Amino acid sequence: MSFAKGGERKLEKVSVIETPSYDQTVVNAAVARHFQLHGMEEKLHPGMKVLVKPNLLLKRRPEEFTTTHPTVVEAVIEALKGYGVTDIVIADSPGGLYTRVQLAAIYRASGMEDVARRQGVALNLETGSGEVSAPGARCCARFTLIDPVRRADMVVSVGKVKTHGMTGLSGGVKNLFGCIPGLMKPELHCQFPEKGSFGHMLVDLCECVRPGFTVMDGVEAMEGDGPSGGTMRRVGLTFAAENPYALDLGLCRLMGLDESSVPTIAAAKERGLSGGYGEGMEIVGDFTDIAPIPGYQKPRSASVDFSAHVPRMFRRPVAWLEKKASPKPVIRRQGCIGCGKCAESCPQKTIAIVEKKARIDYSRCIKCFCCHEMCPVKTIDIKRNLILHR
Repeated sequence: MSFAKGGERKLEKVSVIETPSYDQTVVNAAVARHFQLHGMEEKLHPGMKVLVKPNLLLKRRPEEFTTTHPTVVEAVIEALKGYGVTDIVIADSPGGLYTRVQLAAIYRASGMEDVARRQGVALNLETGSGEVSAPGARCCARFTLIDPVRRADMVVSVGKVKTHGMTGLSGGVKNLFGCIPGLMKPELHCQFPEKGSFGHMLVDLCECVRPGFTVMDGVEAMEGDGPSGGTMRRVGLTFAAENPYALDLGLCRLMGLDESSVPTIAAAKERGLSGGYGEGMEIVGDFTDIAPIPGYQKPRSASVDFSAHVPRMFRRPVAWLEKKASPKPVIRRQGCIGCGKCAESCPQKTIAIVEKKARIDYSRCIKCFCCHEMCPVKTIDIKRNLILHR
């Protein structure tokens, strides 16, 4: 694929197109422009096996602005067909169990089942996977990937613009975490509990999968406590790039996020895969720059590094205090339905269902916020220490 590798630098395009609604004609036109602006006619040809990989996360309807909207996925398929590509499969490994029953329910709720039927493309319901080596890896030399990823000639990642409790941003790079089957994702959270190492792992995964193109649905984005518990922010834009690191820099700019606070971007910079916003980048389409959206709400889990701003002799105790006072997931017992999705997704197995309610053992909690992400009734909040918050 074409994005920078191992320190090689070139001018990377990020296209931004006004997409004011999910009207299929409007979205088709926007996505077609994205493909044209990036010269995808030179990279796509009949006979290719292309995987369209949306962000499905959990069983949510399109109007709940948590999953990639089906009109965007359908527009990507229309664009691929326009270049003669017909061997297309829609596939994702959402959170929780990777089973045929679970996949079918999520595809149906998210609208992917209808898209596949209308377009006459395959909808992956198989649950096979296999190991793939990750060249130049920093943390993970091998990944277990779902079969549709391993078989594809090209992966087209179609994500949803959202904030994220752990990584700050759910963008092009983070969307690839859905290439890992089911409950192997919590295992990676457990193996890499710190944000820095988790970011490097996700970059290793991105370098392993190497998506050929990334499209991001920002028509209705999410702000606040994403990727599933935030609020809708109407942005009215779609984004695309061949280089997912450049695309994520643009999304950071849009949300007003500090690049250094997003572990995937920090890891990519450290490894020479990315610069800062505007470095080696070209914004094309309806804009020549990406302006921050005033008041875009950040996750309450966003960390504040006070220890870097105090004398060296005080840094260790201040860092300890920060850790103790850092945000944590809190279950509202009244709203908890005892479904066990939080316990199922917890990497450290710190959650138990007691008397039909979930309880967290904070002594072992790594604050990855997987429980918050996977709660189907949004009854797990991210709470800050009140003194630190003030």
